[in-house]
Amino acid sequence: MSIDPYYRVRAIHSFVQETLHDVGPAPAQPLIKAAVAAVIENPFAGRWEQDLSPLTLPSASLGTELGRRAVALLGGRPVESYGKGGMAGIAGDQEHLVACVTTVFGDAFRDAVGGGKAWISSASKVAVAGASIDIPLAYKDEVYVRSHYDAITITLPDAPRPSELVVIAAVATGGRLNARVGGMTVADVLARDAS
Repeated sequence: MSIDPYYRVRAIHSFVQETLHDVGPAPAQPLIKAAVAAVIENPFAGRWEQDLSPLTLPSASLGTELGRRAVALLGGRPVESYGKGGMAGIAGDQEHLVACVTTVFGDAFRDAVGGGKAWISSASKVAVAGASIDIPLAYKDEVYVRSHYDAITITLPDAPRPSELVVIAAVATGGRLNARVGGMTVADVLARDAS
């Protein structure tokens, strides 16, 4: 594991959701969503700290490792969508988690999944162990591709403990199955970028 030792990692959880069919025509390929969550100690739990840069500075290592693991869960299929986020335990605050998933994390995560031109959608909150969070997903090269607006729901029965953070990276192989509400498409983005 190549996560910076500054982060005291208690556990890593991996999730895969493979949808073979939904209402309407069956897809040519199943939609695979995957996420990896690192449960780490929150060094600022229980106290106010103005400078959260110690959480941010080594976060590229989190982005790289979680991204690498998430891609592996797709079984060789390329990443089309991505998202990030997580939860802070109740002895911490939301900014502690956000400090872990800023641009430093995001750029490394983007590189680990094979690139992307769009900003990475994110969600964060303070929660107790067993809480759920929906990590938003969006098309990796253009956030306004409506067919790829989606999410993956993550629940960890034993995390976050009060003095922990759960940092999550998520990917998907495509957009919603049978998306049909219009808007910009992947084909539009590819044509725009080719011109």
